[in-house]
Amino acid sequence: MPDESRQQVLSSIGILLQETARAWRLKLDQRLRPLGLSQAKWRALVLTDRAGDGVTQKELAELMGIEGPTLVRLLDRLEEDGWLERRVCPQDRRSRRIHLSAQARDMLARIEAVAAELRVELLGGLAEDDLRTLDRLLRDIRRRVGDAR
Repeated sequence: MPDESRQQVLSSIGILLQETARAWRLKLDQRLRPLGLSQAKWRALVLTDRAGDGVTQKELAELMGIEGPTLVRLLDRLEEDGWLERRVCPQDRRSRRIHLSAQARDMLARIEAVAAELRVELLGGLAEDDLRTLDRLLRDIRRRVGDAR
């Protein structure tokens, strides 16, 4: 690939990744809205589940890419609605750990079903080799960025 062409491709990749992730998230948000969940709420539930029961508020804020006070307001609403419970951390009484409720676990199954349907729509037409290459490349880029999630 000539240097000029390579530079054009390199300059567009970051923007394409960001725009694709945003568009995908918005599409999923549209599909989940009938379940009564905003993007902030479903993302908090999904990321709490992925991080593991008892994730700290600080860890969840980092995973979500939001500030602590913003997360606290979101967690207040989620707790009021019965999606989760915050408990004092036995090792550090200043820290709170997040535990999903049975209601949240049931909803996570519904979220995953909707997300799986969307994945099939968006990725279903890609060849198996292309999917494996895409997965490998995205993981490699993420590793280079230093984000081990």
